Order: sequence, then structure tokens, then C-alpha cells
Amino acid sequence: MSLDKPYLDVPGTTIFDAEQSRIGYHLNQFCMSLMKAANRERFKANERAYLDEWPMSEEQKQAVLDRDLNRCIKLGGNIYFLAKIGATDGKSFQQMAGSMTGMSEEEYRNMMVAGGRSADGNRYIGEKK
Repeated sequence: MSLDKPYLDVPGTTIFDAEQSRIGYHLNQFCMSLMKAANRERFKANERAYLDEWPMSEEQKQAVLDRDLNRCIKLGGNIYFLAKIGATDGKSFQQMAGSMTGMSEEEYRNMMVAGGRSADGNRYIGEKK
């Protein structure tokens, strides 16, 4: 059953809803597996082999290998689960978020301290100002 999703009208935003949850279920389960030290070690030893143990799409696996978190999100990843990949790589959430915006960690931090991004251009396309 198709639901009305007016939130899909937000430019540059992927909303993690029930449909995205279904699409990314195995990707997110893989991420959660990284909470165990033994799994992190197995993943770091041979990323491709570890990913192949999960019934994820090839596109999802490649996004993980490329550390393309924006692509992972489009493919059903939830940022709170994806943070486990960053932690496995020794990266902070702030470093990950900066990489997702094309900013350095310092630029991202400064933007957030200054109040974040402007809402201009980040509203519903159909929204009247």
C-alpha cells in the first residue's frame, strides 16, 4: 500500500521511514554487528569477505567499502547504525558528518556552533515562505 509521503519533498533529504527501514534492514544489522570486538576485527581483516556474509545488495556493500555514507543512507542505512562503521574506522560522529557534507571536521563543527545550516532552500519544495 502506497502512503502519502509529503516529507519526500524536502530537497537533499532522505527520510528514514518504514520503507527505508525495510530496504536497509541487512545493512543496518551488519552495522550493529560491529558492536562486538570480534566482528570488528573480522571486518577489518577482510572487509569484502565479512560483507559477503550479509544478504545486502551489491550496491550497499560497495557503498560500505567506499565509506560513502550518503549513499548508504539512500540505500536504507540509518545514521545511528552507520556510526558503527565510523567508530570501527576510529572516526568520531563529527568527522563522519563533516565528510557527508563535504566539509572538514573543523568546518562542520564551526557551522554547527554557529547555529547549523540555513533553513533557506531546505524546506519542502512546495512550502510557501
